[in-house]
Amino acid sequence: MGLLSNLCSCLERRLKSVRATASDCADDDFETYDLFFDLRTLQIATNFFSDLNLLGHGGFGSVYRGLTPNGQEVAVKKLSLNSRQGLREFTNEVKLLLKIQHKNLVTLLGCCIEGPEKMLVYEYLPNKSLDYFLFDKRKSSSLDWTTRFRIVTGVARGLLYLHEEAPERIIHRDIKASNILLDEHLNPKISDFGLARLFPGEDTHLNTFRISGTHGYMAPEYALHGYLSVKCDVFSYGVLVLEIVSGRKNHDSSLGIEKADILSYTWMLYQGGKTLDLVDPTLGKCNHDEAAMCIQLGLLCCQQSVSDRPDMNSVHLMLLSDSFTLPRPGKPGIQGRRGHWTTTSSSAFTDTNNNNDTAFTNTNTKTKTDPSSASAGIARVSGGNSFVEECSRNSMSISSIDEVASTIG
Repeated sequence: MGLLSNLCSCLERRLKSVRATASDCADDDFETYDLFFDLRTLQIATNFFSDLNLLGHGGFGSVYRGLTPNGQEVAVKKLSLNSRQGLREFTNEVKLLLKIQHKNLVTLLGCCIEGPEKMLVYEYLPNKSLDYFLFDKRKSSSLDWTTRFRIVTGVARGLLYLHEEAPERIIHRDIKASNILLDEHLNPKISDFGLARLFPGEDTHLNTFRISGTHGYMAPEYALHGYLSVKCDVFSYGVLVLEIVSGRKNHDSSLGIEKADILSYTWMLYQGGKTLDLVDPTLGKCNHDEAAMCIQLGLLCCQQSVSDRPDMNSVHLMLLSDSFTLPRPGKPGIQGRRGHWTTTSSSAFTDTNNNNDTAFTNTNTKTKTDPSSASAGIARVSGGNSFVEECSRNSMSISSIDEVASTIG
C-alpha cells in the first residue's frame, strides 16, 4: 500500500497546485480540476461495470465506457484486484500523464482509489484503436490514404512531444497499433503509458534487466540486451508506419515465410525496387509519392544501427517538408524477432485476437535470427541535417516509481 499512499500524496499536491493556478476562476469551476472520482459515480456511469459497456481487457484489468452525471463520456480503466504488475503500471501511468498534455496523447481526466478499487478515467474516444480498423478488411476501408497519412503524422507529433517537448523526456516503450486510439474524426492519440519511463535529468542509464514491450515492435538492442533509448520508440514507430501503409500485422505466418515478417519483406521489396508492392491493395486511391516516402521512412526508423535511426524531430520534418531527400536506409534490425517470451501485460482499449498485441518480458530463451548488423552508409538529409546523434542525448533511465514521484508536485 506504500505505492498508493505515495500516489495519493502526489495527486493531492498536484490538485492543490492546479487549483492555485486557477484561483481567479469562479468557485463552481473548481470541480473541473478535481482529479478524483468517487467509486459510486463510476459504478453508475458504467452501469456497475456491465459487460455491455466493456471496451476491452488486458493483463491488468478491463476498460469500460461510462457516462458521468454531467453528460461526459469517459473510458474507465479498472485495475484487476489481484494484479501486482497492474498496480505498478497504474501508479506509473497516473504520475506520467499528470505531467503531459498534447492533442496526440490521450487525456487523463482523473482516477479512483477507494479500498481495493483502483481506476483511471480517460477521455472517451469513439473509434476505439487503430488495429480495430487497420487489420480488419471489412473496416479498413474507413482508413483511406489521407486518413492513414494523417495518423502517421499525428503519432509522430505525439512522440516528438514525449521525447523533446514535454517537461521531462519520456520513452513510451509500447508504441503499437492497439495503443493508438482514434477520435471521432479518426485523429490519433497515443495511449497506455503503463510501461513508459521518465528521464528527469541529464544523466543516462542505457541498460535495464527488465524488458517490457510488445514482441514485433521492440528494437533489437532493447529486446536482446536491455539497451533503452528514445530510438527504441523510433523503431516501434517505424514498424507501425509499415503496418499502416500495408494494412497488415507486423508478423503474419499465413502469408508464407517470405512475407511473414514485415521488416524482412519490406527490405526485400526495397532492395528489389518494388517498394510500392507493400501498399495495402484495398486502398482505392493512394498518393504513391507519400506511400513510398512512408515506407522508406519506416525502414530508416527500423535500422539495425541505433545511431543511424532518425530522431522524432527529423521524422516530423521529413513528413511535413517537400525539400528533404531521404537517405538510403541500411539493413533493418531483425534480430530477436522470433524469440520466446512470457506475458506481463497487454493493451485493454480494444479486445482483439491479435497475438502480437501483448506485452512481453525477456526470458533469455530468444532465438537470434540474424547475427549480422550490416548497415549501409547513411547519407545526410538535404540541407546538411544528419540523423546520427550521440546515444547519450537520446536516452532515458529506468526510473523507479518513487523516483518518478519525487518529480511531481
